[in-house]
Amino acid sequence: MAKADFLHGSVIHGLLNFMVPVLGALLLQAAYGAADVFVIGMFCDAASLSGVGTGSVAMNIVIFGLVSLAMGSTVVIGQHIGEGAQDKAADAAGATIVLFAIISVIGTILIEIFTPEILHLLRVPAEAFEKTEIYFRICVGGTVVITAYNVISCIMRGLGNSKLPFLFVLIACVVNIAGDFILIGGFGMDVAGAAIATVFSQLVSVVVSVIVLRKVKFGIDFARIRLGFYPEEMKKILKIGIPLMVEELTVEVSFLVMNAIINAMGLIESAGYGVAQKLIAFVMLIPSALMQSVSAFVAQNFGAQNYARIKEGYRKSIFAGTVFCTGVFLISYFGGGLMSRAFTSDPAVIRASHLYIQGFSFDCILTCYLFASIGLLNGTGHTFPVLMQGVTSAIIVRIPSALLLSSIAGATLFHVGLAAPITTVYGIVFFWVTIVIMKRRKTEKALL
Repeated sequence: MAKADFLHGSVIHGLLNFMVPVLGALLLQAAYGAADVFVIGMFCDAASLSGVGTGSVAMNIVIFGLVSLAMGSTVVIGQHIGEGAQDKAADAAGATIVLFAIISVIGTILIEIFTPEILHLLRVPAEAFEKTEIYFRICVGGTVVITAYNVISCIMRGLGNSKLPFLFVLIACVVNIAGDFILIGGFGMDVAGAAIATVFSQLVSVVVSVIVLRKVKFGIDFARIRLGFYPEEMKKILKIGIPLMVEELTVEVSFLVMNAIINAMGLIESAGYGVAQKLIAFVMLIPSALMQSVSAFVAQNFGAQNYARIKEGYRKSIFAGTVFCTGVFLISYFGGGLMSRAFTSDPAVIRASHLYIQGFSFDCILTCYLFASIGLLNGTGHTFPVLMQGVTSAIIVRIPSALLLSSIAGATLFHVGLAAPITTVYGIVFFWVTIVIMKRRKTEKALL
């Protein structure tokens, strides 16, 4: 369970040693999310399936927002480790725990109060509304546990250890699947069983992680972490994390709008897009793992002032990611129909799904550059450009291009799928210009 060595030795080895467990954890989380839907589909009706599916979408927005905010902790802790300032890293970890405990409690209260309004905004079908509300309220009730589960992983990644978070996700995944079969299949608890299994599995993972972390040392002694507000550390965490949270929430909302645009094209297109999104969720795990790895790598080397190593890691991560994602592009473009058969046997839906995947698949190659650039800026603490790129790409590129492409005479999901690579090209140009400007202004040695 040794942490990845970002400061010495082979850059590629350090990145891969960190990235592989991150990718494994993301894969498990994707499987974790699919488990509820799979088991509900085995034992319950369409209303239950819709309730869990829609409730999961709503809950994911909450979780993604919290995890993006917690990325501020990953970066701040990583920078302190690179500086060799273990005491400051411990203070940052203590501040993180207090900060997110407060946020999760306040968030739980507010979301529980406004749950009906949230579900109405998502246009939950009337016949599935009650079950969606049951699932969502139980999951929201466990927000403190879910937040702790994700925050611990963010702290560990800031310390350069991605193997323990993978272990914690694995434990949660196994407990969740077992809980689903016991509560849904055995006790007939329907959507309530799925929600309880989700929260309980993450509680088990949190308890195990606390026990493990109090017995071992990974850059800081978790048994001696002092909980406190530590204004300086909290300010750094929020300065980095808030732009990332706003950016992530904006992107998620833009995808909800995309869903509405495609729903207007017809039932087959809507179903095909739904299947395609399940597959794309797995495809995008690679760039996501790359981004998290580059963020942690850059943060530690930035703290250690290893600027040449940052540049080397940034360039090599783009090259390695692009080579790997080219293979993913080929599989997606030519095999999207075959993969879609795992979710449906309807030929029309399979074709619609394949068409969207073909249009989207060009994004597989482009997005590694985009996500590596996000990782670079995150790691150096420059998250405002990340916020601006996310917001502008969603508002002035993704949504308008999807609307335009869907309105073309004879438009199919292939055309709408092209909105993704078009948006990424904009993001690449945005970050290229940003980095050039920062170089000229000598904003940061790490970017020279």
